[in-house]
Amino acid sequence: MDSASDNVIEIQDLDYSRGPRQIFKGLNLSIGRGKVTAIMGPSGTGKTTLLRLITRQLRPDSGKILVDGVDIANLTQKQLYQLRRRFGMLFQNGALLTDISVFENVAFPLREHTRLPNRLIRHVVLTKLHAVGLRGAADLMPTELSGGMARRVALARAMVMDPEILIYDEPFVGLDPISMGVIVRLVRKMNDALGITSILVSHDVQEIAAVADCSLLLADGKVAASGSPDELNNTSSELVRQFMHGMADGPVAFHFAAPNYADQLLGRDSE
Repeated sequence: MDSASDNVIEIQDLDYSRGPRQIFKGLNLSIGRGKVTAIMGPSGTGKTTLLRLITRQLRPDSGKILVDGVDIANLTQKQLYQLRRRFGMLFQNGALLTDISVFENVAFPLREHTRLPNRLIRHVVLTKLHAVGLRGAADLMPTELSGGMARRVALARAMVMDPEILIYDEPFVGLDPISMGVIVRLVRKMNDALGITSILVSHDVQEIAAVADCSLLLADGKVAASGSPDELNNTSSELVRQFMHGMADGPVAFHFAAPNYADQLLGRDSE
């Protein structure tokens, strides 16, 4: 795979529909190598769907998804398995296994995908837990953790295989301000220290501004705007301004498309 390109992921003319609803229509975007790229947009614009397409959990209707110049649609099952080992994933809710300890949660990918001896697994796991400030919590169970601690354990697990691309799906949801600040710092620190590429899906505009090198705003099946957080914050686009400033009124409607309200209440829509 070509590692010389400035972009580690490129999406070209991608279409994707779920039933009658078209989520992406001619989507084009790129993810810069070694950067923290934020993917933002109103609810229902397909942010998490995009992550599933990038990891080929879903297949596009048309278009290309290139990882280091290779179209992932053409990969064999074995090649796809190898590709996915290059990704780390921090799930939206952490997704820790509740019946095993913090240590074993972080060790799980190593036990599943490598033949490392227990001594080396212990070394790697403690190193990753130390990086997120939770080496002392190795013997705790997930139910004994706060929300912020659980998210940090999940981050250690996402890093344990030393991925080249680390994906964060809504990493700030449900966190108190202190825990949120810790996670923001870790995202930036891990990206720069390990030289990886980070893809971050979030609605939290202020936290994105503190961590992202580039932000992509999705709307109407395409990239509505891209640039640094400051550039998006100062744009003249009404749609972008509505999202960045949390404005109730604007191009993004509150109501999902529906028949006329009065007609539907009176049953006229079924006639």
